[in-house]
Amino acid sequence: MLTIYAATWVLPAVSPPIADGAIAIEGSKILGAGTRTALLQKYPSAHLKTFNDCAIIPGLVNAHSHLELTAMRGYLEKEETDFFAWLRKLTVARLERMSLDDIYVSAMWGACEALRAGVTCVADASDVAVRSIRALKDVGLRGIVFQESFGPDPNLVNENFQKLKVKISELRELESDLVKVGVSPHAPYTVCGKQLELIADYAQTEELPLMMHAAESAAEESLIREGCGIFAEGFVKRNIHWSAPKVSVIQYLRDRQILETQPLLAHCIRVDESDLEILAETKTKIAHCPKSNAKLGHGRAPFGAFLQKGIDVGLGSDSVASNNTCDILEEARFAALLGRLDAPISADQVFSAATIGGARCLKLGNTIGQLSEGGVADFAVLSLQGAHQLPVYDPVVAAIFSSSGRDVVMTVVAGREVFRDGVIENVDEERLRARMSEVRLKLKRMNLDTVSTTSR
Repeated sequence: MLTIYAATWVLPAVSPPIADGAIAIEGSKILGAGTRTALLQKYPSAHLKTFNDCAIIPGLVNAHSHLELTAMRGYLEKEETDFFAWLRKLTVARLERMSLDDIYVSAMWGACEALRAGVTCVADASDVAVRSIRALKDVGLRGIVFQESFGPDPNLVNENFQKLKVKISELRELESDLVKVGVSPHAPYTVCGKQLELIADYAQTEELPLMMHAAESAAEESLIREGCGIFAEGFVKRNIHWSAPKVSVIQYLRDRQILETQPLLAHCIRVDESDLEILAETKTKIAHCPKSNAKLGHGRAPFGAFLQKGIDVGLGSDSVASNNTCDILEEARFAALLGRLDAPISADQVFSAATIGGARCLKLGNTIGQLSEGGVADFAVLSLQGAHQLPVYDPVVAAIFSSSGRDVVMTVVAGREVFRDGVIENVDEERLRARMSEVRLKLKRMNLDTVSTTSR
């Protein structure tokens, strides 16, 4: 059925805002964007849906998430000043305390949160990717799920790499039109150099998108540049040999062929001018996660410099274990405000990063992240009626600086209304909420067990 969605504003992301605008949708495709009057004249028999005092925006793209960790929202607060302790507690909770169904429930709740906030597509890094894929498909969210790979010990490279290939082979059987599979060597401090090279070659051969955490912390930089610090000490305790390459993290990833895949790198906080040149030359993409970076005390990435170098940049929430919300509009506001400490950042620039920029990071810029003829009908309707938003002079400014995901009233993925009027179409959220409470109690008991053991 041909439907026209009309609103006070349409924000195409690749062209100026359209007052009294509309988009025409048939199936999963956008037939056109323009004024309400023009589209009604062109398609007089179309079904009209009107949203007064609202803006229709492209579906927001979360360029870096960990939906399986949603159950850890607020769980690691005491560890956030010690990144190594934070990672250790997170890993123990995920691997030893959460069942596979707990992880699925956690990812489902995160996917629901994303839809409610106008996010239509996620780049999700997952250790248990089969559960994350199932969650995205069951909720109706678009995304790429990146199967993580770990292995700092060079003696276990072949074993770890074979395990990864088996997982990817199984995951590809689960792909759909909305959900695809990628690969993620986790980070420079959790994957040895030889394994990075094997994964880079595998990604290119199999045409798999590659995502990786990179240049995130001082501890990571100390390991790569000097071979010292908390990660190096951990290697010694585990009898893992490590020889520092004594270059920047970005240079190291280039030397290990990772950048040949035109990867998506999350964070990129600790980069210098030479690194920026390398990132631009290799067409590497960046998932900018300003709130997570700040909450963990890692610093701020040079968002303005990324834009000036012409690097494709999207916005990521990271996990709610380090952010507390999966809200890309809130992330955009934070990115703009923090970025202005270094460079002039406009509302239009961060709105672009939240939409078409994120789509380009996933190499989907020709289909999603914009409202234009021929594109996929992924969009959200943002209410502009709140006391915190009025008056509205510029709808993009209002969206970025006055709005949040809580103002989203509808989310559409591939032409399907998956969230509207406070309800996600095909999810029993009350049952899911009850299961989340069960997971919380399980993790809370783990905390109590830890305290009891420590006090003995």
